[in-house]
Amino acid sequence: MYRKEIDDYFEAHRDELFEDIKRLVEIPSVRGEAEPGMPFGEGPAKALALALSMAEGYGFAAKNHENYVGTADLNGKETKLGILAHLDVVGEGTGWTVCEPFHPVFKDGKLYGRGVSDDKGPAVAALYAMRAVRELGIPLQYNVRLILGTDEESGSSDIAYYFRKEAPPPMVFTPDSDFPVINTEKGRLNGAFRASWPKDGALPRIVSIQGGYRLNVVPPEAEALTEGLSIDEARSCCARAEAETGAKFTLEETPQGVRIFAHGAGAHASTPEKGNNAVTALIHALLLMPFAPSTGLERLRTVNAMFPHGDGLGRAAGIAAADEVSGELTANFSLFHFGEEGLEGEFDSRTPLCADGVALIRGMQRKFAGAGMEIGAKSVMEPHHTPPDSPLIRALLAAYEEFTGCKGECLSTGGGTYVHGIPGGVACGCVMPGIDTNMHGADEFSIAEDLVTSAKIFARAIVSLCG
Repeated sequence: MYRKEIDDYFEAHRDELFEDIKRLVEIPSVRGEAEPGMPFGEGPAKALALALSMAEGYGFAAKNHENYVGTADLNGKETKLGILAHLDVVGEGTGWTVCEPFHPVFKDGKLYGRGVSDDKGPAVAALYAMRAVRELGIPLQYNVRLILGTDEESGSSDIAYYFRKEAPPPMVFTPDSDFPVINTEKGRLNGAFRASWPKDGALPRIVSIQGGYRLNVVPPEAEALTEGLSIDEARSCCARAEAETGAKFTLEETPQGVRIFAHGAGAHASTPEKGNNAVTALIHALLLMPFAPSTGLERLRTVNAMFPHGDGLGRAAGIAAADEVSGELTANFSLFHFGEEGLEGEFDSRTPLCADGVALIRGMQRKFAGAGMEIGAKSVMEPHHTPPDSPLIRALLAAYEEFTGCKGECLSTGGGTYVHGIPGGVACGCVMPGIDTNMHGADEFSIAEDLVTSAKIFARAIVSLCG
């Protein structure tokens, strides 16, 4: 029902859809310092203003909720379905080759730019699904509300603020993950560790290490300053580390000493195997170098013992866990600072249904007791699971099968979305099976045809659930 009408509609409006995505991607909506009336800074507020202007232009009732979130209602009836998307993005990162992060381009059937996949492209696909249903005149008994957030990448305080004032709709999905349907989201354990020691000037030594810029991103870059070490000694050890880690190293001789830069590959923290952690690679390289014995160096060896390069499953840290529904625990060493009198670091672990985050941290504390390291949990989030036979899941899978010809199924993810903790909530789209869009990394992209197909799937689901 309505298959041909929906196909014809998007054939006529596909170019408009892409242009609207590009307009949003051009706004650098990375969270910034709060300003009056803009709780997450100017960038997210500007992206929200543009998106709501688009929604109003397509005939929807749009509302800005204090620049935390924006909403667009398809009609004035009782709301049955909510679609949650976000307009904020992670930072640019490095290593872009196809385009500048906020200057989107089309190339070989793909749209490149920061946010085309996570989550501006999917947000516009959902908006166009609502637009298609409205402009095709398909009768609905219920309303659909598109809810656009601006702080998903930094903790989702935006959506928490909104749902303190408004109850979630009876059915909710977010187009911020993969197809067919994600009904299980792992829990999240954000852990931290630190150590301190008296300053020690024995040479050669490590003066500083710095790496990572966001907790939920595999760090693509890291750097260290060494003193009393020749550049030839450092270069020889870095060459060995390149072969052992796959990272690249560049060196610079300065008046302060040899500065070493590690170049890895960014990725989402929930899929550390898709990136190459520059922090762990740099530590690996440094521990090959002939530094003088010191307490700081011993503490660095402990850090390396907790998070050796290539261990994205938390095995060395003693927190590995797995079950058949949600898969294996993942662990990403995200942020690190090492100085002359101490170090501190943070890691982002995605935990399966069988795991208890508090118990994991306690086990880690026991394993590294006596190593001079303070270890604790900064936050613990329980896993989220929706039974696969819910009406929402059945409708989404049926729409997916209709427009792709592929078998639908429920999957698990380590990525947390807006529906985490919302009873019955699931994630659906917009990444097709087997595609890696470089989300959170360089050259983030979406396949243009997949965005169009996503919009068709969402339009069909709207008709099924609200018609």
